[in-house]
Amino acid sequence: MATKARAEIALLGTSADPPTVGHQALLEGLLTQFDRVATWASDNPMKHHDADLEQRCDLLKTLVESIASPRLQLAQELSSPFAVTTLERASERWPDHRLCFVVGSDLAQQIPSWKESQRMLQQCNLSIVPREGWPLELCTLQTLRQMGAAARVLPLGIPAAASSQVKQKQKRQQVPECLWPLLLKHNLYGFNAANS
Repeated sequence: MATKARAEIALLGTSADPPTVGHQALLEGLLTQFDRVATWASDNPMKHHDADLEQRCDLLKTLVESIASPRLQLAQELSSPFAVTTLERASERWPDHRLCFVVGSDLAQQIPSWKESQRMLQQCNLSIVPREGWPLELCTLQTLRQMGAAARVLPLGIPAAASSQVKQKQKRQQVPECLWPLLLKHNLYGFNAANS
């Protein structure tokens, strides 16, 4: 009798400061590639955030709920300043799943400098999603593979949208419509009823 392959779960941490149409497209795209998708608002002490973690988590939760897939879930308990800790938590939560850590091409070159990155890369698969303006260098991919990464590039078409552009230029069209009630209610990112 053949053994059943273990389901693979995509793990996507994001600043979600705020979530954009790019985040929405990424989550929807991951659902086409993986059995399950778990996401969370990252607790990254190296980044300045305009909204606090609880607000960013609420925004991401609203986005996840709007996508309305039973295979997509907010897993905020995975959030940690360190990817290796996140993976330990994920493997405890889903011991029967293969884990795939997902990053954008903008973060791929930083991975070798992450805490215990080699151990992290040996505990999971790695999927890299191309981001417009952040080409993935072949040498970065080679370095990750030399470190033990089972790395692949996901062919997802993600719209050019960045949280930083939303904050700097208040580009409303880059924010999913489902988030506007929360943004307006809390006057986040300088958006309010007067300029909506």
